Amino acid sequence: MPRSKPPYTEEFRQQMVDLVRAGRLPEELAKEYGPSGQSIRNWVREASREDDARADEMTTTEREELNRLRKENRQLREERDILRKATIFFASMAGSVVPGGVRSFLRCPGFGWWLVQRCAASPGHGLAAGVA
Repeated sequence: MPRSKPPYTEEFRQQMVDLVRAGRLPEELAKEYGPSGQSIRNWVREASREDDARADEMTTTEREELNRLRKENRQLREERDILRKATIFFASMAGSVVPGGVRSFLRCPGFGWWLVQRCAASPGHGLAAGVA
């Protein structure tokens, strides 16, 4: 049965990788420290893959910024929808044509009835007959 060598420690492998990255050749290190040149090249390749995987992960700061931007985006969309609905509502009060009519607009989910009631209570609103 062939004699096998005990595995090299992780610290030793990292030292070999650091030396190769500093400019030393794997064959020089193999003669000086014992492992084969191919083993050292394999360790360098594996370390490069691990470094690339770490570079692809988001940092905590990037994650926090992404969450903040998503929240801001959600708020801006909500504000846009409210303004769009208010524009349609006030355009219908001015006698403009509203796609789908006022009734379908007033049934839109998320539009506050407080605005409809407030407009209905003001004079010259056009909703005195109770369109909704």
